[in-house]
Amino acid sequence: MIKKQYRFHGYNSLQSVYRRGKTVRGPLTSLKYMRNDRRQHYRLAVVVSKKVHKSAVKRNRIRRRLYEAVRLLEPRITQPYDIVLTVFHENVATIPAEEVRKLVFTQLKQAGIIDPSRKSTTAIQKPNKDT
Repeated sequence: MIKKQYRFHGYNSLQSVYRRGKTVRGPLTSLKYMRNDRRQHYRLAVVVSKKVHKSAVKRNRIRRRLYEAVRLLEPRITQPYDIVLTVFHENVATIPAEEVRKLVFTQLKQAGIIDPSRKSTTAIQKPNKDT
């Protein structure tokens, strides 16, 4: 799970990213992002609708898996961005953790948020049981 300073929520924050942000669409998720120069670090929100899965337990599991995938890529995010990951398919809860990480990495790379030259030092750690 990412630190509290890197998470954001609230209607107005999300609305500003939805209105002014750019989108990168993947097969299971969508990434909306916009640069936020008023901050010193990135902020991330993960949105999982009830349409994806009725069970709150499953929706929270999906959310935790995506937060963990971004946490492992944290050293590569160099600029302050507001990022909203929206999940469209329930398979994110069941696919292997490595595939979730690749999915998130690909979308962040397409958006230009990740610096490909920097190496992730936390990627060597063993993943949690949830992921």
